[in-house]
Amino acid sequence: MANERVRIDGRILFLTEDETLIDGQLHGEDLAWDPNRALMSNISTDELTPGWVCYYYDEILARYCLIGLRGGKVGMDAIRNGGFGVIVSGVSKGCGSSRETAPYSELKAGVRLIVAKSIEKIYRQNADNIGLLTSTDFELIDRIQKGESVPIEEFTKGRDPISAKIIEYGGLFAYNRARLGGETSPPEITTPARPMTLSEKILAAHVIKDAKSGTQGALAVKPGDAFFARTDVRFSHEYVTPMAESLFTSEMGKDARVADPESVWAFRDHLTFLDLVMPRAHREMGLKEQAEKLALVQENFTKRQNINLYGEIYREGELVGSEAICHNKVMEEIALPGQLVIGTDSHSCTAGALGCFSFGVGSTDMANAWYTKDVRVTVPETAKFVLEGTLRPGVCAKDVMLHILSQDYFKSGKGIGKVLEFAGNGVHRMNLDERATLTNMAVEAGGFTGIIEADEVVVDYLVTQRNIDAESVRARIVRADEGAMYDATFTMDVGAIEPMVATPGDPRNGVPLRDLVGSSGGVRIDIAYGGSCTGGKKTDMDMYAAVLKDAVARGKKVREGVRLYIQFGSQDIRRYAQGKGYIDIFRAAGAELLDPSCGACIKAGPGVSHSPEQVTVSAVNRNFPGRSGPGKVYLASPLVVAASAIAGRIARPDEI
Repeated sequence: MANERVRIDGRILFLTEDETLIDGQLHGEDLAWDPNRALMSNISTDELTPGWVCYYYDEILARYCLIGLRGGKVGMDAIRNGGFGVIVSGVSKGCGSSRETAPYSELKAGVRLIVAKSIEKIYRQNADNIGLLTSTDFELIDRIQKGESVPIEEFTKGRDPISAKIIEYGGLFAYNRARLGGETSPPEITTPARPMTLSEKILAAHVIKDAKSGTQGALAVKPGDAFFARTDVRFSHEYVTPMAESLFTSEMGKDARVADPESVWAFRDHLTFLDLVMPRAHREMGLKEQAEKLALVQENFTKRQNINLYGEIYREGELVGSEAICHNKVMEEIALPGQLVIGTDSHSCTAGALGCFSFGVGSTDMANAWYTKDVRVTVPETAKFVLEGTLRPGVCAKDVMLHILSQDYFKSGKGIGKVLEFAGNGVHRMNLDERATLTNMAVEAGGFTGIIEADEVVVDYLVTQRNIDAESVRARIVRADEGAMYDATFTMDVGAIEPMVATPGDPRNGVPLRDLVGSSGGVRIDIAYGGSCTGGKKTDMDMYAAVLKDAVARGKKVREGVRLYIQFGSQDIRRYAQGKGYIDIFRAAGAELLDPSCGACIKAGPGVSHSPEQVTVSAVNRNFPGRSGPGKVYLASPLVVAASAIAGRIARPDEI
């Protein structure tokens, strides 16, 4: 196996910044490799397989590969019919969602190799799992164009030993069959005792020493150590469960059982309101029926496997929304400090606010984890953000995170695959909801996950929210060791941070809000959207209400021509808003209220744009091209979203 050589046939598609060159290649013209030619960067999984494409979860995905790429040059079947064996792009290939449909569509369209200057962590792991080769070595291009067979070692060098073996075996399932059969095994973790970061200590406690006996725990781990770890919580949503279930039954057998189903949860939270916004063209393609199948497949699977399902809520016989967005409910009722949590969504990192190690995985990883309770992990390096001081009025955690994401460390791709650990009195003065905004958006930096050491704020939350004994919570808290090593440490005074926005295209495009205000008076908006897992928490409701209550008291409402949507992250959050009297305030201000669902954040509910000319200011976490519709999306805090709805342009609360 180590001597295997790989011959990659087919054409090379260079995704250049010059869209005319992409169009030419799609029409049969071949480009010579030119290292000076600018390549397209930050190609998100939303562009590889837009949300509506993910209603499919089989080889049909090949027809829609890259159909969402900016510029609109890639049509249906263009990649599959183009005879491409290699796709080349710039920095940060595969950013955004953890959807495995993205690399799967490339593989099934005939692509064997992805070459990019940097490759996002989840996307690359998904590619490994399904046998799609990846590389950041641009010297391979010339060799492939000459027809050279390339040693498999060219694709495993620099990779951890488990990833290397998975690549050699052609995918995770083939490797895992060999692992469980005793044909191969991960290297033993022999790292001696050392000071460890918060994440390293949690991972060390979850290392699987022996796959058959299930014994776990290692003395210590260090960055680069690779192993399988025992999960405490596994969750998925209807967008991904069907693909994972298909893989599970095809690889493990139709009678295979999910291990320990009591620690597995499923959510119907992504497509609840899709029917309200699905365009006619998609209905005519049969996508309404295809999307509806996802929830049915998930429901049947959970019943067969006795898995916990958070479904839809009906009032007076009518569907009103989901019980909760998965990330909000995992915080409210499921995850605990010190645990290892995985979910089929890149924003699974949200739960890191509780002091657990929580991260997103693809369909293959989840299907494997259903069967074994294990997930493969390579210990990441940690970047520590020490936040000191007190936030000024009108500034919140969203502004802090947009400021952090705008730093060169992330814009250059250095943050890819890193854990973002947040510490300092500036963090510990935040309540749990605000901390969750930080951990939720760690993945927007290309990070592995985000995490915050649990403290009495977490203890009080779990005692109040779940009626858990305080001492049992304290006993679970994991703390970093003195002298632990970090890849980088940044110290910031949060009191110096001002209201921020991320301009359209990428969450890393953060700029001070004041920079948007010019002679024209600012950026006019059509839509203000307050919701999603990031912007639909209880504290977010406090912020919307504070701004809108003041506006109503001054005789102001949502500006004519603007639509303001406020969406609750869970039914518990909706009940909180009801009890606080916020719902009356929201309605008096002219807001449209939405029950829980991922909704407009993934172009699947009210609040999406319908034309390129529309402008949205949104409290969600992501503004990649096309994700929330064809219009332009600015990211901002709940305070700015509410103020902008009143002003009719992106504005600070003190401006209204």
